[in-house]
This record gives sequence, C-alpha cells and structure tokens, in this order.
Amino acid sequence: MTKYSKGEKKFSVETQEEALKIAHSIQRPGQNKEQTKLISQGIQKGIDQYKKQHKAKARELNKQIKKVKNTAQLVTQVEDTEVVIVKKTKLPWILLITSWVFFFAYWLITTNS
Repeated sequence: MTKYSKGEKKFSVETQEEALKIAHSIQRPGQNKEQTKLISQGIQKGIDQYKKQHKAKARELNKQIKKVKNTAQLVTQVEDTEVVIVKKTKLPWILLITSWVFFFAYWLITTNS
C-alpha cells in the first residue's frame, strides 16, 4: 500500500466549506449543482495550491532567518575573540616594561653602593 495515491486529493473540511461558500456566492442563474460542484473543486485546488506556496515561502523565510542568525552569532564570536586577543597582547608589554624598571632600579642600587 502506497503512502501517496494518485487518485483524488483529500482536502480539509474547512477548505471544502470555504470553496463551496465561494462557489455559491458566484453562482449564476440557471447553473446546476454539478457545475457548482466542479467550480467548488477548482476553488479547492486553488486554495490548496495557495497554501502550498505560502508554506514554501514561509520555509524559505525561516531558512533565511536562521542563516542571518547564524552569521550574526559568528560575527559576535569573532568580535569576542578579537577582544580577548587584544587583552592578551598587553601582558607581554607590561612584563617587559616592568622587567626594565626593576633592572634599572637594580642597576642604580648597585652602582651607588
């Protein structure tokens, strides 16, 4: 048994009611029930196609939103790592200056004594 059949598509009850309501609202004088039913089926197919397109657009929009969020997260991660690198590069300079200060102080003490 196949999951998807090539026969009639099953439309939701809401879609069928909405299509029938629209078909009755545009019904012309002298139009029989069979013609109204055919019009209703066409409207159902149109509504179904519209919903599919809307879902596809929503999925695509969600993908784009996720992509933008991911790039924003990557940008913030890169900015955070740059800040950390800047803070780590100050330490060697501080140690160098401190060692020269102590060396100069030691030299002054030993030369004066």
